Amino acid sequence: MPPRGPHITRLFDLTGRVAMVTGGAQNLGLDMAEALAEAGADLAITSRDCAKCTDTARALAEQTGRRVLALELDILDQASVEAAFARVMDEYGRLDVLVNNAGGARLSGGGVTADERLPEDFDHVIRLNLLGTFHCCREAVRTMKRQGSGSIVNVGSISGMVGRNRWVYEGSEAMVPNMSDYTAAKGGIIAYTRDLAAENGRYGIRVNCISPGGFERGQPPEFIRRYSRHVMLGRMGRDGQDLKGAVVYLSSDASGYVTGQNLAVDGGFTAWS
Repeated sequence: MPPRGPHITRLFDLTGRVAMVTGGAQNLGLDMAEALAEAGADLAITSRDCAKCTDTARALAEQTGRRVLALELDILDQASVEAAFARVMDEYGRLDVLVNNAGGARLSGGGVTADERLPEDFDHVIRLNLLGTFHCCREAVRTMKRQGSGSIVNVGSISGMVGRNRWVYEGSEAMVPNMSDYTAAKGGIIAYTRDLAAENGRYGIRVNCISPGGFERGQPPEFIRRYSRHVMLGRMGRDGQDLKGAVVYLSSDASGYVTGQNLAVDGGFTAWS
C-alpha cells in the first residue's frame, strides 16, 4: 500500500525553518530552543543579558550544527521588540516559529497574598507576561501574514488553569508561593492564544499555548514531596527532557491541524482533582 501522506519523521522535521525563542538562554526556554535546533531549525534566542545569550547561542550552535543568533531583548520595550524581529529578518529572511517564553514574577516588597501585594508589583507582572507576549505576537503576526504561514507557541502555566494549593509550600519557607498576579497573567495568555488563533487562522497562522507544570530545579525536598503528591505521574518535570517534545510538535507540521489549544505539560497535575 502506498503511503497516504508524508512520513511521520518528515512531519516533525524543522529543517529549513527559522524559530525565535524569547528567554531562550536558560531553563525551559533553553530546553525548547535546543529541541527546535535538534529538529533542524535555525534559531534566534533572546535574553535581557546579552553576554549570557551570546554564550548560550554559541554553545547551541556547536552542539546542534544549526545557525543560532543571539539577541538582547526587553519584551516590555516596543522598540526593542521591533529591532529584534528586524534582526531576525535581516539574518534569515523569514520567521516560521515564535516561542513566547520570556516572562516571570516579581516581589520587590510587601507580601505575596492579595491583601499584602504591592500594586506596582502586580502591575509589573501583568505587563511583563501579558503585554510582553502581545508585543512579540504583534511583530510575528505581521511577518507571518506576509509569508502566509507560521506557528506561534505562547507559554502559559498551570497557574493560569487552576487555583494553586498553598499547602505545597508549607515546610519550605525559603520559597516564594504562587502569586495571583502571575496566575492572572498566565490565564490571560491562554485566553489571548485562543482568540489570536481565531483571528489569524485564515492567514495560515497557527497559535497554541504550552502550560508547563512544576519542574524540579533544586527546590527543598519537602516541597518536591508535597508537589509530587498532586501529580498523576508522582514527580515533577525534568529539565532537558519533558518539554522538548511538546514544543517541536506545536512548531512543526505534525500539528498542522491544531490551533487555539492549550497543552498542559504537567504530569496530570491539572487533570486530577
